Amino acid sequence: MAAAAGACDRLASLLAYPRPGYRERAEECARELAGEHPGTEGFLRPFMEMVRETTPTGLEELYTATFDINPVCCLEVGWQLFGEEYERGAFLVRMRHLLAECGVPESTELPDHLEHVLAAMERLPLERARELAGSAVLPALGKMLKGLEGKANPFENVLKAVEAVVRERYAAY
Repeated sequence: MAAAAGACDRLASLLAYPRPGYRERAEECARELAGEHPGTEGFLRPFMEMVRETTPTGLEELYTATFDINPVCCLEVGWQLFGEEYERGAFLVRMRHLLAECGVPESTELPDHLEHVLAAMERLPLERARELAGSAVLPALGKMLKGLEGKANPFENVLKAVEAVVRERYAAY
């Protein structure tokens, strides 16, 4: 990850599907986040221990089981907020426009994937980022975390780090 990347970009990279090089990127991101946001270190340390001890295939399987197969913890913010209701479609359209406005490239993930939303927040003016955090990101994170509660899943720690950074950077004071 480039040195100019911000905390939300780093966190977004931890929530990306673990492709080749994930372990190295995760190490760098966790190190940089601990320096910028010391409160994340307690969450990311156990996650990084798991990343170091798990094979690439094991990381892929855990990621898929956590976020792709388990609908209560899917990373699509709009789904967390609206389920399959019409409002989700409208949210997806808004997010697609927001990604384009912010210069965040789309991937195979839907535009409301937390990875994309965090990258967009990094590029928005503070007031707009705060509005997105309060109306969408924090409520969706609350649901995701509730879905992982008590399951001893290391990705829960990443979501807790995301929540801590989003609250620190974007919660209205």
